[in-house]
Amino acid sequence: MTMSLDVARAELALAVVYLNKAEARDKICRAIQYGSKFLSAGQPGTAQNVDKSTSLARKVFRLFKFINDLHGLISPPAPGTPLPLVLLGKSKNALLSTFLFLDQIVWLGRTGVYKNKERTELIGRISLLCWLGSSVCTTLVETGEIGRLSASIKKLEKELKNTDKHKNEQYQSKVQKSNQRSLAIVKTILDIGVAVGLLQLAPKKITPRVTGAIGFVTSLISCYQLLPSPPKTKTS
Repeated sequence: MTMSLDVARAELALAVVYLNKAEARDKICRAIQYGSKFLSAGQPGTAQNVDKSTSLARKVFRLFKFINDLHGLISPPAPGTPLPLVLLGKSKNALLSTFLFLDQIVWLGRTGVYKNKERTELIGRISLLCWLGSSVCTTLVETGEIGRLSASIKKLEKELKNTDKHKNEQYQSKVQKSNQRSLAIVKTILDIGVAVGLLQLAPKKITPRVTGAIGFVTSLISCYQLLPSPPKTKTS
């Protein structure tokens, strides 16, 4: 009984840590938003109202978030990073920071503080184009980093040829990073599809329902990526 209570307390503590993150709450709302978009299929009704209201609410979670990528833009790159990856990374930071900054103006327009509706729609479209560009840059960066990791893993495998590589912490860490980056690539490629859908660049192929489905999947991936690590169990 005491054991089960301890497990329940530990799981609740992880849930509290998770839900205390503004980013986690934003991604949960994102799942609701795109799930509603999938259900509405772009048609007026309750689901579309939930989609629009949740989209507006999410913008509050992103207030001043552009500072994060602005900081990344001016920060020095990791030592040993190839110049093409550095340039792509900085481009991603610049585009994402611009998207988040412009998104605040869109929020002011949608709430009625900024009165120019036509300008708000234009700024909204420009911000989505910036997000599309940043997603493309992220995909290229993650692809390059996976290539570097794969080369590093192969080199380490040769060094650990006569030992059990799965017990080597460095090997396990590199494999875990590679898996995380592979998942990040899947997410960013799908995000490109969401951006194309929101911009209506291919309206016949990527309909509002398809956009909602893809967005819902990427939201679940984001929620998974933000999960806190479980506490390590003590072994006697």
